[in-house]
Amino acid sequence: MTEPLWTPSAERRAAANMSRFIQLISSQLDPSVQDWDTLYQWSLEHPESFWNAVWEFGDVVAETRGRQVTENWPAMPGTKWFPQARLNFAENLLKHRDDRTALVFAGESGMRREISYRELHAEVARVARALREMGVEEGDRVAGYLPNLPETVIAMLAASSIGAVWSSCSPDFGVQGVLDRFGQIEPKVLFVAAAYRYNGKDFDCLGRVRELVDNMPSIERVVVTPYMAASPDLSGLDKAVMWDEFADNGADTIEFAQLPFDHPLYILYSSGTTGVPKCIVHSAGGTLLQHLKELQLHTDLRRDDKLFYFTTCGWMMWNWLVSGLAVGSTVVLYDGSPFYPDGNVLWDLVDEVGISVFGTSAKWIAACDKAGIKPRESHDLDHLKAILSTGSPLLPESFDYVYRDVKEDLQLSSISGGTDIVSCFALGNPLLPVYKGELQCRGLGMKVEIRADDGRVVTDETGELTCSMPFPCMPVMFWNDPDGARYRGAYFETHGGVWAHGDYARLTPRGGVVIYGRSDATLNPGGVRIGTAEIYRQVEKLDEIIESICVGQDWEGDVRVVLFVRLRDGVELDDELRDRIRKTVRANATPRHVPAKIIAVPDIPRTVSGKIVELAVRNVIHGREVKNTSALANPEALEHYRDLDELRD
Repeated sequence: MTEPLWTPSAERRAAANMSRFIQLISSQLDPSVQDWDTLYQWSLEHPESFWNAVWEFGDVVAETRGRQVTENWPAMPGTKWFPQARLNFAENLLKHRDDRTALVFAGESGMRREISYRELHAEVARVARALREMGVEEGDRVAGYLPNLPETVIAMLAASSIGAVWSSCSPDFGVQGVLDRFGQIEPKVLFVAAAYRYNGKDFDCLGRVRELVDNMPSIERVVVTPYMAASPDLSGLDKAVMWDEFADNGADTIEFAQLPFDHPLYILYSSGTTGVPKCIVHSAGGTLLQHLKELQLHTDLRRDDKLFYFTTCGWMMWNWLVSGLAVGSTVVLYDGSPFYPDGNVLWDLVDEVGISVFGTSAKWIAACDKAGIKPRESHDLDHLKAILSTGSPLLPESFDYVYRDVKEDLQLSSISGGTDIVSCFALGNPLLPVYKGELQCRGLGMKVEIRADDGRVVTDETGELTCSMPFPCMPVMFWNDPDGARYRGAYFETHGGVWAHGDYARLTPRGGVVIYGRSDATLNPGGVRIGTAEIYRQVEKLDEIIESICVGQDWEGDVRVVLFVRLRDGVELDDELRDRIRKTVRANATPRHVPAKIIAVPDIPRTVSGKIVELAVRNVIHGREVKNTSALANPEALEHYRDLDELRD
C-alpha cells in the first residue's frame, strides 16, 4: 500500500472538531459510532438525525426549527428539508458581535483593512436599512459586479438579511457575460466598484456599468464603491449613488427576516461555454447547514482560525469562504493577481496575516511548482495548518510539491464539488492521512457512489460520480425553469433519479476519491473512457510545458486524442519534445492516453474563474459554434485552434 504523505498526530486528532462530533453522536444518539468510518456510514443510514446534529453542533440561529426534518423523502429532486423552520442566513453569519476581527482585506495595491464583527454588523445594518427604504423586499434580486472587497460581503449580508436573493460577478466579466447572467434574473439593485486593479494595471468599471444599466431596465439603483478611484465620474449614471451616501442613515440594528429553510439565498451560474448560463438557485438553510458541516467538521475551522481562499466573487468558493463568518473565524479577502509583483504575494499574505487555512486552485499550486517557488525556504508559515485546493484535479506532483517545498506538517485537502451544489462531494478530513493524488474522503451525509456506464455501482473502477440520496444543498431550482425540466435534465436523467455530477472519478478501497476531470470532457478513443486529468498530470511534469489542454477529435469513425501545449518562452515543439511527451504519457498512464496529435498554441482559453474550457476547444476544432464566449476570460484564445492544418491529417 502507498505510504501516506501526512498523518495527523494523536494530539491533533483528539482536538479536532470531527472527534468532538463523533463523541457527541456516540454519547447522545448511537454508541456504535466510534470513528470516522462508523460516523460516515451512520450519516447515510440516519440522515434526519445526522442533519439535526449538524444543526446543533453548528449552533444555528433560528426563530424555529420545527420537529420535521424532511418531507417527501427520498425524492430526487423533491425532498424538502426542515419544512417548518424559519431562519435567516445573514443572522447566522452575524451572530458574533464582538471585537474579534471578522474580515481582513488585502489588495494588490498594498491596501489593507480590518473589520471587527461589531463593525461588520453596523455596516450591514446601514446598508440593509437603505435597501429596505428603497423598496427591496423578500425575493427581489440584488446583484454585485464587484471585486473581492469587504463591501461585497456587506452588500450580500444586507440583501440576505431582508430575504432578497444575492448574485455576483467579478468585474473581469465583459458586458455580455454579465448581461447573460444578471439579465436573466432582473436585479433591482446593482452594487459596483468604480475600478479595480489586476497585475499592476487599473481598470475602469463605470463604462461597462453604463452599458449594463442601459440594457437592464429592472435596475432601480446603482450603488458605487470608490475602490481604486478617488473621485469616480457618475455622469451618465442617473440611477447611481455613492456607497457612503446610500448607507448614510445611522442604523445600528438589523431586522432579520425569518424565512423558510429553502428560501432562495444565492443565484450562481454554470460556466456558459456551451450556451447561456444556467441560473442555479441555492437555499439559505441548505447552504448554511452544508457549509457549517464542511467548515467545522471537514476543515476543522474554529473561531481563532484565519480562513483564506484565493477567489473572485464570481466563483462559488467566494460563497463558501464567506460562510466562515458563521463559525466566527477571521475571513481573509484578497483582490488582485496571485503573481504580482511575483509568485510570493500570497505566501507573503500567509505570514503577514497569520493565515491558518489557505485555499487556492490546483492550477496555482502547479504554477508555483513550475516557477520554482519554495515557501518553506523564504517564509515562516507558522500558523498554516491546512491547504485546500479545488477548481480542477490536484496533480500527484503537486502533492509532492506542497510537502517538499511548502510545509511538511499540514493537511493538504484536495476538495471537489461545484457551483451546482455550492459545496463539495469529496473533501478533507482532519482524522485521516493524506495520500498522493487522492481526496481524503466523501462528505458526511453525501451518498457518493461511482457508476459505470451501465449504472452499476463500482469500487476502485473509474466511472461517473453520482449521489444517490438527497442532501440539503441541492439547488432549489433553476431560474426561469417553471416546470423544472432543465433542472431534472441537468442532473437526474442519466441514471434515473440519481444525481449525476458530470465528474469522472474513482473510489479507492480505503475510501478516498480520485477525480479525473469532467465526464462530459472525457475522451473516448476506441470506446475506452479516459479522463483528461490523467494526461495533464503526465504532460505538465515536463519543464518545457507551462500548461496544456486535451480534447477528442472525431476522426475516421473514432475519436483521437489531440493535445495542445503552451510552451515556455524560447522552447520549440520539435520532434524530440513530442517524442518525450508521448513516452512520458505512455510510461505513466496507458498507450490509450498517448495523444495522436500534439500542437503548440500561444494561449489556452479559460473561464473567468480560471477553468480551462475543453468543450469550447472541441467545438472550435470541429467547426461548431461556441456559444457565449463572453463567459471566457480570454475568448480571443479560441482563434488559435481554428482551421489548423495539423488537424487535417
